Amino acid sequence: MDDDIKFLVFDIETVPDGELISRIRYPGEQLEAQAAIEKYQQELLETKGSDFIPQTYHLPVSVVIGKVNSRYELVDLVALDEQQGRSHIITQHFWKGWEKYRATLVTFNGRGFDLPVMELAAFRYGICLEKWFEINRKSFDQPRNRFNLRSHFDVQEVLSNFGASRMIGGLNLMANLIGKPGKMDVAGDMVHELFNAGKLQRIHDYCRCDVLDTYFVFLRTSVLAGNLQLDQEQQVVRKTREWLESRCEEYPIYQQYLDNWGDWENPWMNSQDSD
Repeated sequence: MDDDIKFLVFDIETVPDGELISRIRYPGEQLEAQAAIEKYQQELLETKGSDFIPQTYHLPVSVVIGKVNSRYELVDLVALDEQQGRSHIITQHFWKGWEKYRATLVTFNGRGFDLPVMELAAFRYGICLEKWFEINRKSFDQPRNRFNLRSHFDVQEVLSNFGASRMIGGLNLMANLIGKPGKMDVAGDMVHELFNAGKLQRIHDYCRCDVLDTYFVFLRTSVLAGNLQLDQEQQVVRKTREWLESRCEEYPIYQQYLDNWGDWENPWMNSQDSD
């Protein structure tokens, strides 16, 4: 099956590196990691209106990857270093996995967040990304080129015409448009608190659901782009539901996802306007 993996749909969850923030932003104050994070968040809230710490200070603690074959079928969904969530191991496995498959990465806003975080993590940990950069190739052919959809299909980039319009509502809205759960009981701003509480599995579960939403939105975007027929997409969606149902015992989060599932209402069924 590995030789038929065409897409790697992924999402990451991160936490701020409090020690780095303390050392870079508050030298000499000897702030503990959590205190440095809270101080920086307060400053950001007062000056920017949001307490989200820039991605350059983030570390990946969960990366979930959906392996998708040439028929657009989901064949596996894995969390890297699932038991321990070690950033350096996650980063190493992520990039080794990409080199192994050389499949198209699929994200939602991965160009703006996920991939920069994973590249900086590789920089931090001394991991060579020669095959990802390929700086001696023509610019457009380099895998990390913004417009190279063969290497990275960022659904948000495609749907917003590479930033020409704003994608208000994000993945949650796009998933809901096609009847998928979107955000449930966990949101991105809860990840740091969950991590501090040692609830790594809950973070992985949240990341798994985001990957599923991204996958289904990617399927519909593939219909939009003409790479997949609508009836094929609907068949794949039904098959994926069965795939999830068969794995609920191993991963109970899939049952929660299915409990919030809403079937897309096809306006073309039994419609006199279908021609």
